[in-house]
Amino acid sequence: MHVIAIVQARVGSTRLPGKVVKSVVGKSIIELLLTRLSKSKKLNEIIVATSKATQNDELQSLVESLGFKCTRGSEDDVLSRYYESAKLVGADIIVRITGDCPLVDSSLVDKAIQEYKKSNVDYLSNNNPATFPDGLDIEVMSFFSLEKANNKAISKFDREHVTPFIRNSSIFTKAVISHSENLSNKRWTLDEAEDLIVITNIFEHFFPDIFFNWKQVLELEKSQPEIFRANKKIKNNEGATMNTGQKLYKRAKKVIPGGNMLLSKRPEMFLPEKWPAYFSRSKGCKVWDLDGKEYIDMSIMSIGTNTLGYGHPEVDEAVAKTIRDGNMSTLNCPEEVYLAEKLVELHPWADMVRFARTGGEINSIAVRIARASTGRDKIAICGYHGWHDWYLSTNLDSDKNLDGHLLPGLQPNGVPRGLIGTTLPFEYNNIEQLEQLIKDNRGEIAAIKMEVSRNNKPEGNYLQKVRNLATENNIILIFDECTSGFRETFGGLHKKYKVDPDIAIFAKALGNGYAISACIGRQKFMQAAQQTFISSTFWTERIGPTAALKTLEIMGREKSWDKITKIGMDVSTQWQQLADKYGLNINILGLPALSSYTFNSPNMLAYKTLVTQEMLKKGYLATNSLYTCISHTKELVDMYFLELDSVFALIKECEDGRDIESLLEVPVCHSGFQRLN
Repeated sequence: MHVIAIVQARVGSTRLPGKVVKSVVGKSIIELLLTRLSKSKKLNEIIVATSKATQNDELQSLVESLGFKCTRGSEDDVLSRYYESAKLVGADIIVRITGDCPLVDSSLVDKAIQEYKKSNVDYLSNNNPATFPDGLDIEVMSFFSLEKANNKAISKFDREHVTPFIRNSSIFTKAVISHSENLSNKRWTLDEAEDLIVITNIFEHFFPDIFFNWKQVLELEKSQPEIFRANKKIKNNEGATMNTGQKLYKRAKKVIPGGNMLLSKRPEMFLPEKWPAYFSRSKGCKVWDLDGKEYIDMSIMSIGTNTLGYGHPEVDEAVAKTIRDGNMSTLNCPEEVYLAEKLVELHPWADMVRFARTGGEINSIAVRIARASTGRDKIAICGYHGWHDWYLSTNLDSDKNLDGHLLPGLQPNGVPRGLIGTTLPFEYNNIEQLEQLIKDNRGEIAAIKMEVSRNNKPEGNYLQKVRNLATENNIILIFDECTSGFRETFGGLHKKYKVDPDIAIFAKALGNGYAISACIGRQKFMQAAQQTFISSTFWTERIGPTAALKTLEIMGREKSWDKITKIGMDVSTQWQQLADKYGLNINILGLPALSSYTFNSPNMLAYKTLVTQEMLKKGYLATNSLYTCISHTKELVDMYFLELDSVFALIKECEDGRDIESLLEVPVCHSGFQRLN
């Protein structure tokens, strides 16, 4: 009987890249593993099976320099990689070892082989159920079993993880070896940076002996637990159920504060521990994750940037041409002039334009211009206007001041205390409050800065009254249209209400996914930009204005604002109909093209989490919000509601007494700003 061990290993690990070639006590992890495994008395041959990816060339060279055979196969179909390797060397019995087990014990491997032969089964393991420490995993199987699994296994999970098809199928006979004490909570594997600390500690303790056995490690943990402390908070075997995006996000949080660049895209805001987190490509309203799984985006469409859908071919081609011709130069790009003229044409009250690339930047530019123009410091605000100091200073005297302006709990840490009182919040549709604010700060307010509408419509001619107050008190009126622009009108939402500001700002939808933002305004105010310093190198790049020009052209041709508004109105109607069907009490908020719903229940966040969890299983990125795009066809919307129906039925059961916690597979999603460790 030809008994071989196949060690699966690769350099491109998601959670700890290059782990098998990392050095411990002067030797690579793979060398330590293979050297320890070679002490087995029952193995005839040891093979390392890696993938064909070029990054594994280094691994192959290393393995072969150590005198072991290295085979190459599929990156993702590890089952076929095993089968082809076993077939190549004429194996009768295969022992599966993974590259994340450098503490593999050859005596334990021999015991498993011996028990396998004695039990006369197709498959034997020491981890189903697990009783040994994680990191000592051993599986033994016949070539016949491996071949049958290779021929019959279909699912991506089964093929990636090699043996689940055998373990879960009744067509194979199985056995298990167990330890007398359940030690499966101990973590001796190598998947995370913290694991490497523990593995290093263990080898350094025993060095120069590298052939210590697993029971010696067990005694070491009892006598010196501090050596094993680094990875105590990591769950064992979580990698088997984590998608590639979650593995990368876990890695990201170690090197990026908060894990990413935008609070609204953090997985904790959607489905903690299960959200795909990263995308490989996107098109229309479809997104593919890092595992190649396709989802229909029925959520926030990249925070509302793509009203024409992801990857619009005309916009992308215009950008591609710009890249071919050159994006940056010592000279200026002419597209910024053409775009400025187009925005002024769409808003006849405006005369001049300044560009940036993000919403936060353009908000700050508008505030700087207003302060420079008036010589005043204070800004009255209503709504969400970004992350810069001038805005977050609202919370310096009370961290509750911004709670009603989209995100609660925003902390002004790092904002100079000297800015206290320079930003003054007021409530939407409360004209009396704004009047009093102006009286209390007479002659000190440079600008009234507000969103035209977010969750509520203006009541009682509210916007015109604000306009009148601004004019009467020589205050600049700034409409923040970063979110609302190009959703219901071809331009700013203020056009719908026929109230002109002095300055308006745009971002998000303006470039259909490419970074561009604009501040437009009356000449007498905009010229103040020349009396202060507002300048940045990458505001002169060419991609943003090019994308915006093509986006505006397509919007005008498609009348996209009408389309996405109608889609949004239809979605809101169907949300309400579905809630009525199951007797659920919901509130529907926002502009039609930026609509959301909330359950009027103490379990509101748990229900939102359940919606996201169940819809993700059905192939949807869906929460309680939908930012519409022209790719959201009636057929897609109807199918979305067909799938959502059963989730609302579950929520009805919870309202009638079923435990919502029993349905959730993950922690409840976050509601707003929280510190993410």
